[in-house]
Amino acid sequence: MIALRIGFNKIETFSEKKGIPKTGFRVVIPFRNEAENLVEMLNSIEKLNYPSALFEIIFVNDASEDSSEAIIQKAIQESEIDIKLIQNKRVSNSPKKDAITVAIEASKFEWIVTTDADCELPKNWLKSLDTFIQETKPVMVCAPVNYKSDGQLIQVYQQLDGLSLQAVTIGSFGLKNPLLSNGANLAYSKTAFAQVNGFSGNDHIASGDDVFLLEKMKRAFPEQILFLKSKDSVVLTKPQQTWEGIINQRVRWASKTSKKGNLTSTFLGLLVFSVNILILAIPFLMVYNTQKFEVYLILIFLKIATDFFVIHQAAQFFNVKLSFWRLIPQVFIYALVTTIVVIKSLKGSYSWKGREF
Repeated sequence: MIALRIGFNKIETFSEKKGIPKTGFRVVIPFRNEAENLVEMLNSIEKLNYPSALFEIIFVNDASEDSSEAIIQKAIQESEIDIKLIQNKRVSNSPKKDAITVAIEASKFEWIVTTDADCELPKNWLKSLDTFIQETKPVMVCAPVNYKSDGQLIQVYQQLDGLSLQAVTIGSFGLKNPLLSNGANLAYSKTAFAQVNGFSGNDHIASGDDVFLLEKMKRAFPEQILFLKSKDSVVLTKPQQTWEGIINQRVRWASKTSKKGNLTSTFLGLLVFSVNILILAIPFLMVYNTQKFEVYLILIFLKIATDFFVIHQAAQFFNVKLSFWRLIPQVFIYALVTTIVVIKSLKGSYSWKGREF
C-alpha cells in the first residue's frame, strides 16, 4: 500500500497546454438497454470542447429491448456532432468486445476512445487527451474514472471502492507495472490494436475489454502505455442502485483476474481476500479471546488507517471529501462484499444486462 502511494505521487498531474488540436478520435460507446442513462450521456457529448471535424461518436447497439435506439436516433437528427448508430455483430462470448471491434473496423480516425453509456464526459475530455498524445506519443492512454455519489451509504461505498481502484491503477502506473485500466475512459491507437491482434485470445471471456488489452499492450509497447492524470479528463460513472447489482458487477470484474496471467494481480487478489476474511473474523476473536482484545483492536486500526492513507490521496485528486470516521463502517462492508463476491465467483457464472455468462 505504501508502494502504491509512492507510485501515485510519481505520476505528475498533467496540465493542459495551449495548442492546435490535431488528433482525430472515434469515441465508441457500446450499450444495451441504457434508455435511463443516455440523455445525460448525450448532453455531455454536446458540451464537448473539441473541433467537431476531429471526432465522431459511435453508439453500438447490443440487442437493446428498450427505447435506447429511439433516443439516439433523435440525437442524430438534432445534433451537429457526427453521431452514428450501428448494430453489434456477435461472433464471440463477449458482446462488448465484439461491439468495440465492429466500431474500430470502420473508423476513419487513428485513435479509439471507449466509454460507457452510463457515464458523463467532461467538456475538455478530448482536448486533454489530444494535448497528452501530442506531447507524450503513447499508443495507449488510461484515464481517470470517478463514481457519482449523493451521500447515500450504497453510493458512498461505490465511490470509496472506485477511489481505491483508482489509487491502485495510478499507483501501479507510477511503479512502471500497470495493473488496471477502466474501459469507461480508455484510448488507444487503432494501429497498435491491430498489431496486438485486438481481443483475440480472450474473447471467450465476457468481460475484460480493458485489462486484457492493457496486458497485451504492455507486452508489445512497454514504454508507451501511459496514465493521463488530469482533472480535465475525469469521466463520471453512475453507481449501481442495489447491493445485488454491486455484487453482480464485482463478480463480473473478478472473473477477469485469474485469466490475466499477471502474477502481481493474482497475488494482490489473494492478499485482499485474505485480509478481508481476517477483518470479518476479528470481531468474533475479540469476543472469544478477550485477553488479546487490544491486539485485535490495533490490527483493525492499522487496516483502516492504511486504507485511509492510500484512498485519501486519490480522494484529493478527485476533489472528494473523505472522513476517517465514515471510512470505519465501510471497511467492514467492503470485507463482507468481497467475501460474498469470491464465494459467488466460484459458481463460475454470473448475470449481466439480462444475460447469463
